[in-house]
Amino acid sequence: MNYANIKYCDIANGPGVRTSLFVSGCTHRCKGCFNSEAWSFTAGEPFTAEVKERVLASCEPDWITGLSLLGGEPMEPENQEALLGLVTAFRERLPQKSIWCYSGYTFEQLIGAEPSRAATPAALRLMERMDVLVDGEFIEDQHDVTLRFRGSLNQRILSLPASLREGKAMYWKDDPMFVHGR
Repeated sequence: MNYANIKYCDIANGPGVRTSLFVSGCTHRCKGCFNSEAWSFTAGEPFTAEVKERVLASCEPDWITGLSLLGGEPMEPENQEALLGLVTAFRERLPQKSIWCYSGYTFEQLIGAEPSRAATPAALRLMERMDVLVDGEFIEDQHDVTLRFRGSLNQRILSLPASLREGKAMYWKDDPMFVHGR
């Protein structure tokens, strides 16, 4: 797996201060994507053991809330195994901190309820270790800069533990759609 960027002390991609890893490779190719330079699976640099350790170490300070995975597309099958190693190590070292994942695939696609190339055993193992999934492709016609932690109205902020337990999409408790019932 390659990665396009790492943002340390990021406040835009989840609550609190986080480390955000932008992986390379995306087959969605959404019109208006903010990170189209990460569409190629060969963009950026290799995600080595040293890079993994830097990401983990950057999350250790008490003032860091957690890790966010973005792209490109973290849930592309080509990226899942490398990210599984990262999130497993993160859970072992920092169990009290959160992992957010931004994916153009929907929860339903990732669990195989809807056809998708991303519905793999590794995808399920990844989601079991994550806290929040921001799902759905970016839709330029639904772009809204006032949305919290997402880019377009179709995207959902889901609690992965609740969604996996219930077998259906369950909103994250602080998502305005959940709070206001929209």
